Amino acid sequence: MNRRDALSRVALVFGGTIVGGSAFLEGCSPGVKKSAAGLPLTADQISFLDEIAETIIPTTNTPGAKAAKVGEFMHVMVTDCYDEKDQKIFIDGISAIDKISETSYGHGFMKASPEQRTLLLTAADKEQKSYNSAKKEGDPNHYFTLLKQLTLLGYFSSEIGATQALRYVAIPGRYEGCVPYKKGDKAWAT
Repeated sequence: MNRRDALSRVALVFGGTIVGGSAFLEGCSPGVKKSAAGLPLTADQISFLDEIAETIIPTTNTPGAKAAKVGEFMHVMVTDCYDEKDQKIFIDGISAIDKISETSYGHGFMKASPEQRTLLLTAADKEQKSYNSAKKEGDPNHYFTLLKQLTLLGYFSSEIGATQALRYVAIPGRYEGCVPYKKGDKAWAT
Protein backbone atom coordinates (compact mmCIF):
# COMPACT_ATOMS: atom_id res chain seq x y z
CA MET A 1 0.00 0.00 0.00
CA ASN A 2 1.42 3.40 -0.87
CA ARG A 3 1.17 6.49 1.33
CA ARG A 4 -1.59 8.11 -0.73
CA ASP A 5 -3.82 5.01 -0.34
CA ALA A 6 -3.12 4.99 3.39
CA LEU A 7 -4.09 8.65 3.68
CA SER A 8 -7.33 8.02 1.81
CA ARG A 9 -8.18 5.29 4.30
CA VAL A 10 -7.24 7.47 7.28
CA ALA A 11 -9.56 10.19 5.99
CA LEU A 12 -12.31 7.62 5.53
CA VAL A 13 -11.86 6.37 9.11
CA PHE A 14 -12.02 9.94 10.45
CA GLY A 15 -15.13 10.55 8.39
CA GLY A 16 -13.49 13.19 6.25
CA THR A 17 -13.13 15.52 9.25
CA ILE A 18 -9.61 16.46 8.22
CA VAL A 19 -9.49 19.82 6.44
CA GLY A 20 -9.41 18.90 2.78
CA GLY A 21 -10.69 15.41 3.65
CA SER A 22 -12.69 15.22 0.45
CA ALA A 23 -9.44 15.52 -1.47
CA PHE A 24 -8.17 12.38 0.25
CA LEU A 25 -11.28 10.47 -0.71
CA GLU A 26 -11.38 11.79 -4.27
CA GLY A 27 -7.63 11.45 -4.72
CA CYS A 28 -4.94 14.07 -4.98
CA SER A 29 -4.09 15.07 -8.49
CA PRO A 30 -0.92 17.11 -8.91
CA GLY A 31 -1.07 19.70 -11.66
CA VAL A 32 -4.79 19.30 -12.35
CA LYS A 33 -6.03 22.37 -10.52
CA LYS A 34 -4.95 25.96 -10.14
CA SER A 35 -2.48 26.63 -7.32
CA ALA A 36 -2.30 29.68 -5.08
CA ALA A 37 0.53 32.16 -5.49
CA GLY A 38 3.57 31.08 -3.50
CA LEU A 39 3.48 27.43 -4.53
CA PRO A 40 5.61 25.45 -4.86
CA LEU A 41 7.29 26.25 -1.56
CA THR A 42 11.00 26.97 -1.36
CA ALA A 43 13.49 24.78 0.52
CA ASP A 44 13.63 27.48 3.25
CA GLN A 45 9.85 27.39 3.64
CA ILE A 46 9.90 23.59 3.91
CA SER A 47 12.60 23.88 6.61
CA PHE A 48 10.37 26.44 8.34
CA LEU A 49 7.49 23.92 8.29
CA ASP A 50 9.83 21.25 9.71
CA GLU A 51 10.65 23.57 12.63
CA ILE A 52 6.95 24.29 13.29
CA ALA A 53 6.20 20.56 13.17
CA GLU A 54 9.17 19.80 15.45
CA THR A 55 7.81 22.31 17.97
CA ILE A 56 4.43 20.55 17.88
CA ILE A 57 5.92 17.02 17.99
CA PRO A 58 9.45 17.36 19.41
CA THR A 59 12.10 14.70 19.58
CA THR A 60 11.89 12.90 22.93
CA ASN A 61 12.64 9.22 23.41
CA THR A 62 11.29 8.87 19.85
CA PRO A 63 12.27 10.94 16.80
CA GLY A 64 10.26 14.12 16.26
CA ALA A 65 8.41 15.53 13.29
CA LYS A 66 11.54 16.92 11.64
CA ALA A 67 13.03 13.41 11.43
CA ALA A 68 9.82 12.26 9.71
CA LYS A 69 10.22 15.07 7.13
CA VAL A 70 6.78 16.44 7.91
CA GLY A 71 7.61 19.75 6.16
CA GLU A 72 7.95 17.95 2.82
CA PHE A 73 4.74 16.04 3.54
CA MET A 74 2.87 19.30 4.22
CA HIS A 75 4.19 20.77 0.99
CA VAL A 76 2.96 17.82 -1.08
CA MET A 77 -0.43 17.74 0.62
CA VAL A 78 -1.06 21.48 0.30
CA THR A 79 0.11 21.55 -3.31
CA ASP A 80 -1.68 18.40 -4.50
CA CYS A 81 -4.74 18.10 -2.27
CA TYR A 82 -5.88 21.50 -0.99
CA ASP A 83 -8.05 23.85 -3.00
CA GLU A 84 -6.70 27.27 -3.90
CA LYS A 85 -8.50 28.97 -0.99
CA ASP A 86 -6.93 26.69 1.64
CA GLN A 87 -3.55 26.88 -0.11
CA LYS A 88 -3.64 30.67 0.26
CA ILE A 89 -4.65 30.41 3.94
CA PHE A 90 -1.76 27.99 4.53
CA ILE A 91 0.82 30.19 2.79
CA ASP A 92 -0.46 33.32 4.55
CA GLY A 93 -0.26 31.40 7.84
CA ILE A 94 3.43 30.70 7.33
CA SER A 95 4.00 34.43 6.91
CA ALA A 96 1.76 35.24 9.89
CA ILE A 97 3.79 33.02 12.24
CA ASP A 98 7.02 34.68 11.17
CA LYS A 99 5.50 38.18 11.54
CA ILE A 100 4.12 37.39 15.01
CA SER A 101 7.55 36.14 16.03
CA GLU A 102 9.17 39.29 14.65
CA THR A 103 6.70 41.51 16.53
CA SER A 104 6.90 39.52 19.78
CA TYR A 105 10.60 38.71 19.94
CA GLY A 106 12.35 41.01 17.46
CA HIS A 107 13.36 38.15 15.15
CA GLY A 108 11.74 35.55 12.93
CA PHE A 109 10.54 32.13 14.00
CA MET A 110 13.69 30.37 12.79
CA LYS A 111 15.84 32.42 15.19
CA ALA A 112 13.44 31.99 18.13
CA SER A 113 14.42 29.84 21.10
CA PRO A 114 12.50 26.59 21.69
CA GLU A 115 10.64 28.28 24.57
CA GLN A 116 9.64 31.24 22.37
CA ARG A 117 8.49 28.89 19.61
CA THR A 118 6.37 26.92 22.07
CA LEU A 119 4.78 30.10 23.47
CA LEU A 120 4.06 31.40 19.98
CA LEU A 121 2.47 28.18 18.74
CA THR A 122 0.53 27.72 21.99
CA ALA A 123 -0.97 31.19 21.44
CA ALA A 124 -1.78 30.30 17.81
CA ASP A 125 -3.42 27.06 18.98
CA LYS A 126 -5.54 28.92 21.52
CA GLU A 127 -6.52 31.43 18.81
CA GLN A 128 -7.55 28.67 16.38
CA LYS A 129 -9.60 26.88 19.04
CA SER A 130 -11.49 30.08 19.77
CA TYR A 131 -11.94 30.77 16.05
CA ASN A 132 -13.16 27.24 15.32
CA SER A 133 -15.65 27.27 18.21
CA ALA A 134 -17.29 30.41 16.77
CA LYS A 135 -16.83 29.37 13.11
CA LYS A 136 -19.92 29.25 10.94
CA GLU A 137 -20.40 27.08 7.89
CA GLY A 138 -18.66 28.66 4.93
CA ASP A 139 -16.10 30.52 7.05
CA PRO A 140 -12.52 29.90 5.96
CA ASN A 141 -10.29 27.51 7.87
CA HIS A 142 -7.79 28.86 10.37
CA TYR A 143 -4.16 28.59 9.23
CA PHE A 144 -3.03 26.91 12.43
CA THR A 145 -5.73 24.24 12.09
CA LEU A 146 -4.24 23.35 8.71
CA LEU A 147 -0.66 23.32 10.07
CA LYS A 148 -1.53 21.25 13.12
CA GLN A 149 -3.63 18.68 11.25
CA LEU A 150 -0.97 18.19 8.60
CA THR A 151 1.72 17.87 11.26
CA LEU A 152 -0.20 15.13 13.08
CA LEU A 153 -1.25 13.32 9.91
CA GLY A 154 2.23 13.55 8.40
CA TYR A 155 3.98 12.33 11.53
CA PHE A 156 1.70 9.45 12.49
CA SER A 157 1.39 8.19 8.90
CA SER A 158 5.17 8.23 8.44
CA GLU A 159 7.33 5.17 9.05
CA ILE A 160 8.94 6.85 12.08
CA GLY A 161 5.60 7.84 13.62
CA ALA A 162 3.93 4.49 12.98
CA THR A 163 6.81 2.28 14.07
CA GLN A 164 8.51 4.29 16.83
CA ALA A 165 5.82 6.53 18.35
CA LEU A 166 3.01 4.00 17.94
CA ARG A 167 3.00 0.23 18.30
CA TYR A 168 3.15 -1.41 14.91
CA VAL A 169 2.72 -4.98 13.75
CA ALA A 170 3.31 -5.30 10.01
CA ILE A 171 1.28 -8.47 9.63
CA PRO A 172 -0.99 -9.22 12.57
CA GLY A 173 -1.45 -12.92 13.23
CA ARG A 174 -5.03 -12.76 14.42
CA TYR A 175 -7.78 -10.43 15.52
CA GLU A 176 -7.73 -9.60 19.20
CA GLY A 177 -10.82 -7.64 20.21
CA CYS A 178 -9.64 -7.03 23.74
CA VAL A 179 -5.99 -6.22 24.37
CA PRO A 180 -4.71 -5.45 27.86
CA TYR A 181 -3.71 -1.81 28.24
CA LYS A 182 -1.35 -0.45 30.85
CA LYS A 183 -1.14 3.28 31.60
CA GLY A 184 1.65 4.74 29.45
CA ASP A 185 1.42 2.13 26.67
CA LYS A 186 1.70 3.47 23.14
CA ALA A 187 -1.41 3.53 20.94
CA TRP A 188 -1.58 1.06 18.04
CA ALA A 189 -0.78 2.09 14.46
CA THR A 190 -2.23 -1.11 13.03
